[in-house]
Amino acid sequence: MSGASASTATATTATADGAGNAPGRIPYVGRFAPSPTGELHLGSLLAALGSYLDARHHGGRWLVRIEDLDRPRVIPGSAAQILRTLEAYGLTWDHEVLYQSARIERYAAAARRLTHLGLTFECSCSRRRLQELEERGYPGTCRNGPTVAAPTATRFRIDREACVQFEDRLQGPSTASGAELGDVIIRRRDGLYAYQLAVVVDDAEQGVTEVVRGADLLPSTAWQIELQRALGLARVRYAHLPVVVEPDGSKLAKVRRSAAAAPRQPAAQLLTLLGRLRQDPPSELAGEPPGTVLDWAVRHWDPGALRGVKTVPAPA
Repeated sequence: MSGASASTATATTATADGAGNAPGRIPYVGRFAPSPTGELHLGSLLAALGSYLDARHHGGRWLVRIEDLDRPRVIPGSAAQILRTLEAYGLTWDHEVLYQSARIERYAAAARRLTHLGLTFECSCSRRRLQELEERGYPGTCRNGPTVAAPTATRFRIDREACVQFEDRLQGPSTASGAELGDVIIRRRDGLYAYQLAVVVDDAEQGVTEVVRGADLLPSTAWQIELQRALGLARVRYAHLPVVVEPDGSKLAKVRRSAAAAPRQPAAQLLTLLGRLRQDPPSELAGEPPGTVLDWAVRHWDPGALRGVKTVPAPA
C-alpha cells in the first residue's frame, strides 16, 4: 500500500557471496525510480510494470523513488503526476516515496568518504570536451590534477586494471575493464551530485536487493558495482528489461508517446504492455479491471521469456 512509513536496511545484510539476495535469507526489495522531467511515458511504464511484477511474484516489497537531483530538468508537478499514473494502473508501492532532493547530505558524505580513501580527483574538462571524451571513455586527462583553471567536477577513480563482471538475470554475463569504463563523474561542475553515486547510496540505504530496469541503463551497472565495492555496500542483483523503441529503432521519446496522467483504459494498456513483455496474457482478461489483470500477471510472471531481449516495438 502506498503512503506507509519508510524503513531502511543497511548493506550489512549482504551474504558472503555478495549477491545480496540469497533465497530464504534476505527479503526481496525492488524499486522503480523515475525522473520527474515530464509525464510517465510508455517506456518507463513498461519498466515500472516489469519491476513491480518481479517484486510481487517473489513476495517482495516494491518501492518508488523520485530521482529529482537534476533540478534544472525537473518539471514542477510531474512527480505527483507520475505517482498518480502509477496508482491509476494499480502499481501501488510500499512505504513512503523517497525524494533524492531531500538527501543531498547523504551523497555528500559518500563523496567525502571516497575522497578520504583517495578514490576521487577533480576534473576541469569543459562540457564540450567531456562530451567528446565520454563517447569513447574518459582517458584520465585530469587524473594528476585539473589541467586548466576552471570549475571542476569530481570523478571516481576506476582502477584501469580492474575487470568488472556480473550476471544480469535477463541479459546474461557482462564484463567491462576499468580502462573501458573510465572515471565516472560523481559530482558535476555545477555542484549537483550525479546519478551514479546517488543511486548506489539510495539502493543500499533502502535495502534494495533487486534492480529491474531498462536495458538502456545496462552500461551504468559496472560503475555502480565499483562504487558499491569502494563504499563497502552490498551488491544487488540486476535484470535489464527491453527498451521500448520507435519504428526506426530509436529510443522511445517522452515527448512523442507519453502515458496520460489519468488513463482511460488502464487495463487494456496493461495487457498491451504485458504482450510487449512476452507474458502472453489470455484474451479472457480483456475488459477486466486493472487489479484482475495484475493479479494474473503477478502469478504468471515469467522473466525468462525476456532473456536476451534488448528492445521491443512501441504499441501502435
